[in-house]
Parts: sequence; C-alpha cells; structure tokens
Amino acid sequence: MKNRNYKLLIEYDGSRYYGWQRQPGRNTIQGKLEAVLSVLCGREVEVIGAGRTDAGVHAKAMAASVLLETDLAPEGIRDYLNRYLPEDIAVLEVREAPPRFHARYNATGKTYCYTCHDGPVKSVFDRKYYTRLEEAPDLEKMRQAAGILLGEHDFQNFCANPRMKKSTVRRVDRIEIVREEGYLRFFFHGTGFLQNMVRILVGTLLEVGYGRMSLSQVQQALAPGEYQKVGPTAPAQGLCLIGVDYD
Repeated sequence: MKNRNYKLLIEYDGSRYYGWQRQPGRNTIQGKLEAVLSVLCGREVEVIGAGRTDAGVHAKAMAASVLLETDLAPEGIRDYLNRYLPEDIAVLEVREAPPRFHARYNATGKTYCYTCHDGPVKSVFDRKYYTRLEEAPDLEKMRQAAGILLGEHDFQNFCANPRMKKSTVRRVDRIEIVREEGYLRFFFHGTGFLQNMVRILVGTLLEVGYGRMSLSQVQQALAPGEYQKVGPTAPAQGLCLIGVDYD
C-alpha cells in the first residue's frame, strides 16, 4: 500500500462542536474525522480543511485533504467514515486527488450563507440554523451598504483577532441579500475571510438596516489604520459554509 492524497467533501451541523480545528479535550470536526481515519489506517492521520469554521458554525460543503494508506476505494473510505462518524457529520464524497493538492492552499474562493428569520411566527424545526430578528430591517439600506463593502479592502476592523500579523486585505466579490417567506439570507463570496469576518459583516449590515449605522460609517470602517466602529458579531448558529472553489 502507498500513501495517496484524497479530497473529502463534508457537511456538518456545528451546534455541539467547538469549530473545525482540533483542540485537546474538546469536540471538533477535524478531531472527529482524524479519530476515525486514524483507526482505519492504524496510525495518526491529519485532515486539512479548506478553512476553520468557528464554534457553532455549520457547513454544507467543507472541503478537506488527507493522506491515507489504505486498500479501500474512495467510496469505501466514504462509507467507512459515515459508519463511524457521529450523526451530525457526513462525508458526501471522497475522491483521489493529485499528490500536491492541499485543501487550504489551493482554495481560490469560499461562499457563506448567513440566515436570519424575521417572520411573524418563529420557525421551530430549523431553530438551530438561523438568528431570530424581532423586527424587519430595511433591505434597501443594507443592499446599499453591501455595495460599499464589495471589492478588495483592508478588513482589519472586521476581524475578531486584534493581533492578526498577516495581511487583512481580502476581496469580497459578491454580497447578495435575499428575502423569502420570513427568512433573510445573506450570501457572501470572496477569495478568503478573516476570523469572524462574515459574522461581523452581517452585524454591520443589520446595524445599517436598523438605522443604527450610516453608510458613511460603513465606508469609514474600511479605512486602514485606526479602529473604526463596525457592527456586532452576529451569532454563530446562522452561519453556514456552502462552497469552496478550486481552479
């Protein structure tokens, strides 16, 4: 048997996990995947995710790469994982990948969806996957603010890590806000996102929608250097990673 590189496509309900990244003594998505695959291979295995979702954040299509030494075909690896993973994590697909494929370094873009509910009656059965709003925000004002946030900017003020040493410049090329039957969905696509960036973007757009922030304040928040006011970090439960791009 020889080591082969595989690409995994994974979905999970992040409600009871401390995020993607492995942490000693805590339930994480990476930790659960590695535990099952390490038993399969009889040695420690490292699963590399396309990103690191925060505690409580969900994914419908997280990509990952892993080196495995096994006789199982890709479908057999998928079935083995799904047999032993908990019910809130599923591997949708396993494919053999080129030896140099790296799920994080080769990713060229990500799409996130943040879901709110502002209908007159709360929705019970998907309550773990949206943030409840007590009143409807102004959709047109939020769309105007979204237009300001599009493009390549220094998103330092939209990052939860004040000690970030790497560049905080990112490109966001799509922000779409859709209303449908009591739900308000925010779609974001970009080359990459900083820690809590999508949730802070949502919090900022909602502040504009409620008239607590102006469009000029949104513009100022993109100015480099001194800290500028942004909206609060929206709760984790409304956020879902829905796609990762590769060339």
